[in-house]
Amino acid sequence: MTFVLTDVQREFQQMLRRFCEERIAPHAAEADRSSTFPWKSFEACRELELPAMGVPAEYGGAGADHVTQAVMIEELARVCASTAVTMLISKLGMLPVINWGSEELKRKYLPRIASGEAQASYCLSEADAGSDVAAMSARAVRDGDSYVITGTKYWITNAGISDTYTVFAKTDPAAGHRGISCFLVEADWGVKVSKHEDKLGLRGSPTGEVVLDEVRVPAANLVGDEGRGFHIAMHTLDRSRPTIGAQAVGIAQGAIDFAAGYLHQRRAFGQPLADFQALRFMLAEMAMRTEAARTLVYRACSLVDEDPTGDLGSVGAMAKCFASDTAMSVTTDAVQLLGGYGYTKDFPVERFMRDAKITQIYEGTNQIQRVVIAKSILG
Repeated sequence: MTFVLTDVQREFQQMLRRFCEERIAPHAAEADRSSTFPWKSFEACRELELPAMGVPAEYGGAGADHVTQAVMIEELARVCASTAVTMLISKLGMLPVINWGSEELKRKYLPRIASGEAQASYCLSEADAGSDVAAMSARAVRDGDSYVITGTKYWITNAGISDTYTVFAKTDPAAGHRGISCFLVEADWGVKVSKHEDKLGLRGSPTGEVVLDEVRVPAANLVGDEGRGFHIAMHTLDRSRPTIGAQAVGIAQGAIDFAAGYLHQRRAFGQPLADFQALRFMLAEMAMRTEAARTLVYRACSLVDEDPTGDLGSVGAMAKCFASDTAMSVTTDAVQLLGGYGYTKDFPVERFMRDAKITQIYEGTNQIQRVVIAKSILG
């Protein structure tokens, strides 16, 4: 196993960096300021066929390996974390379909995701069921050839934008986590967004409260078997967490690159800030931690490619946890390197710092990741 990019991956990275700086970066500050979905950036990604990266080739996608997908997410997040998550969330929403869905579901929904014509959301969390998924209260009751789903899901990325919602609900409330099932629900079947959150960061990515009030879903849109929802949810998160790590690495790299440029330009005591050893050592520490995080992310992604059905829990948790902690630390230091300017919205490092925070929280808090890692070690 190697963690060095191939020539093709490196060429893709270089091309994507130019694309992101020219087509994505100019819209990042406005999406953050106005707290609106970055449609111009999304359409630019569609032009480059980036939504197809995570979809298998037989369903209209590019079928890219997971390391290449991580490169894509990192480069997008380096200039706009909100745009990066628009590529992440539809993949997350469709992973259960890719791995557990019927052939009918795959052929019906995956090509539209691959083309960017449609987007998807992942509806697992509830007000009292975030880290404790088994405590969810959403219900799905079989009624002939349909299921009727009732419940409210919280912290849903892309709420109000997505065309489909992958919803987890209890078909057997008495069975605990073994009573959870997974459904693919189309937005126009009655899915409502009751509110959007006013967030600290990632403000260009809408996060909302999704309400299903007796929404009727065809039985054919059950993903996998009844009662397998908890397994599907955890299997999915194990495979998506490394790309959250890639997002965190991209945010950290964006902060490093901007801070390095600033240190060259800004002068104090008659010389560039880049000449001061204390600041050089800060930047070196930021770079070392980020490179370590990147390598761990690539390793986790390589494991997904080598054994798609294997146990990725511990390494995926390590990649997500270490990379997101690194992003938070690195972006905080970037603000410090810019001094008072770093604390203003005239420079992007304060946005990087705000965006970094969510990577420590979503798709499993870093406290939960440490539980997963310790359990793997201790049994």
